[in-house]
Amino acid sequence: MTASRDVRRRRRIDGVLLLDKPVGLSSNAALQSAKRLYRAEKAGHTGTLDPLASGLLPICFGEATKFAQSLLDADKAYLATLRFGITTTTGDRDGEVLATRPVQLEQRDLEAVLPRFAGRIEQVPPRHAALRHQGRRYYEYARRGIEIPRAPRAVEIRELTLCSWRAPQLALFVRCSKGTYIRALAEDIGIAVQCGAHLEALRRVATGGFALDDALTLEALEAMSETERDAALRPAEMLVAQLPRLDLEGLEAYRFVQGQALARAALADGLVRVYADGCFAGIAELAEGVLRARRLVSVQPASRAIETVES
Repeated sequence: MTASRDVRRRRRIDGVLLLDKPVGLSSNAALQSAKRLYRAEKAGHTGTLDPLASGLLPICFGEATKFAQSLLDADKAYLATLRFGITTTTGDRDGEVLATRPVQLEQRDLEAVLPRFAGRIEQVPPRHAALRHQGRRYYEYARRGIEIPRAPRAVEIRELTLCSWRAPQLALFVRCSKGTYIRALAEDIGIAVQCGAHLEALRRVATGGFALDDALTLEALEAMSETERDAALRPAEMLVAQLPRLDLEGLEAYRFVQGQALARAALADGLVRVYADGCFAGIAELAEGVLRARRLVSVQPASRAIETVES
């Protein structure tokens, strides 16, 4: 018997979806669900959230994927719940219990310790991190019981606020630089108060200039019409909104979108977002009075679609 085939039309669509990822779903699974709902040709997310974690996961479609690095490099903000008295193999609740200890802490004890972890600190990545050592992920070694060297890395905790303490659980607000592991932060705080701790729950509430309050769940997206879903997308230029704006017109605009360098002696060196005849055209770098394109938007009909066959 011939297997039936599901024929779908994928389409070129550009923009940024602010997704509220649920607990229990990997970032890639959430990405694939959103890509299917939008019938998008091209999509990518802007920073992994573990299945344990929920919250803001910006997803880039089409041309927006060219500017995703800006969010990968951006500060992140989280609401984290730490559980004291239990340490685990992974530093979070999904790991096997390594040890249990009594918890005899008062809120003032935690308030005295937390300032040690604010500002620029050295952090040892977790054993189950996705970083690589000799071509393999840390978690691959950890699953085999192999210890590898894990060099400390400089990160910055820009804000660390105690939200509530109900023994044995501590709720924290954390705003931090890229590369910060909240699991490792939980373990380090547990060591500092001498009873151990692990990450019980994590919710990302902000990244770059985006906030969780503006995000949509997969369930909400599924209930929308395609027109409503498209209207929920943010323009790609919002990914680089923190850069200074430079407007070009006429011949200069044409030359820029063709990838040609332009003279701009009066402007300071650095990255800028460029608009050609009022339309976002990409980002460019100014150096020694010369403007050169770094990422250009490909201008194509947004309605273009291709036939793909999925079995």
